[in-house]
Order: sequence, then structure tokens, then C-alpha cells
Amino acid sequence: MTPYHSIADDFYVNMQLQTTMELPQSRDSLLHFYEQVQRRFPKMRSLTTREKETFLEEDKEEGTYRWVSSDLKRISSGIVNPNTLEEATHLHREVLGIIPYSLSVSHLDCESLNLVYGFDFTFRGNHNQLLVDALGLPPAFDALGEMPGAKILGYEPSIQLAIDSELRTQCRISFETRTLPFSLRTGEYPEEQLSVYLSLRRVESLGIEEKYEKELERLSEIGSRLLEEYVVGGILKPLQKTISLK
Repeated sequence: MTPYHSIADDFYVNMQLQTTMELPQSRDSLLHFYEQVQRRFPKMRSLTTREKETFLEEDKEEGTYRWVSSDLKRISSGIVNPNTLEEATHLHREVLGIIPYSLSVSHLDCESLNLVYGFDFTFRGNHNQLLVDALGLPPAFDALGEMPGAKILGYEPSIQLAIDSELRTQCRISFETRTLPFSLRTGEYPEEQLSVYLSLRRVESLGIEEKYEKELERLSEIGSRLLEEYVVGGILKPLQKTISLK
């Protein structure tokens, strides 16, 4: 198991390739793509369509499961609660290795390649106040947050950085809270999941010698380093500790 299982209630790693041109939408093309995915991951048996997006998924009842989806200009894949980070990146590498042949996606057809590490914390209470308690407010907002009788309705800090000189490799840390004003008025809080995301993105087309799988591995290496050096100690563990004290 990854070390993140002992910190968050759920941990997942998602990949998304946003294409510049529309993907083939014929029945034969899509079925061929999903059949190739299933050959590599035989437990992926459930093929469904929700709105305009098609999903191939494993059984969710096992707690750890994979999924792959496609729509007009996007191929996505994800694994929930992977046993290792390598298990997660293996799925994404396989999907990226299939699409040039099954969906005619070339190195030019890349608007962005995204790798997202997600962490869900189940908490019954005001998620926004929880973030304030765990991470604090910027100094300019401290006094505002201490106004008598004030309740924090919204606090989802985020930061986005470019980590190369050409601004093609970017990272973002963001939060998603799920506390509604109704709960603050009534004091009745359902158990909801507060999410933390570390997102890595490569933008623009790939070069002639570049491969999607190699770019994924590069983003994965950057993500692993950011997690260990910044996110775990600076965000995840303070959240875990604050929740345990409430």
C-alpha cells in the first residue's frame, strides 16, 4: 500500500489527455480502443455511456479499481486507492501507448497532458473552516477571518506554478470543499469529502522525438517529488491532524 492510505480516506491518480482535434467517434474505433484496454486489464468489464462520455470500469466494490473514459476531445484514465504509485502510472502508460494506433492520436494532437493526484478526507463539519484551522489564512486576511460572529463560507486556496523556462510544464495545488450554506445555518453537517489535488500539466504539442509515455513518466517523477517535499508535510498531514482533533 502507498503511504498515502494512512493519511487520507481515499487516494487516486488520474490522467487526462486533452486533444486538439476531435477523436474518432465511430462504434468500431471506440470498441477497438476499449478492447485493447481490456486485453491489458481483464477485470475492466463494465462499458457504459454517461451523457457524451464512454467509460470502461472495474468493479468499484473492491475498493481499488481502474477506469478509462473518452469523449469528443479527451482520453482519461484513473485508479482509486492503488497499492503502489507504479500501479497507477502503469495504467496510464498503457492507455497512452494504445491511442496512437487505436484512435490515431499523434504527437502533434496534444493540447495538454495532465496527471492529477487526489486525496479525499471525510469530515463532518465546515470544510472551509477546517482548511483555515489546518493551513491558516494569508496574513492580509487574518483580521477578516477573526471578525466576531463571522463564519467562513468559502475558502479554497490554490497556487499554480510553471516549473520550466518555457512555461510548458506546470503544477497546481488546489482544494475542493463541499460544505453548503444550509449546513452553516442549521448546524447539521453530513459527512462529506474534502478533496486536495496536486495537478501536473504538460501543454502544447509534443516534439517529433517525444512520446506520451515518456512525458507521463516525467510528470510522475515531478509529482512524486512535490508530494514528498511539499504536499505531505505541508498540507496532508496538517489536515489529518486537525481532523483527528475535532
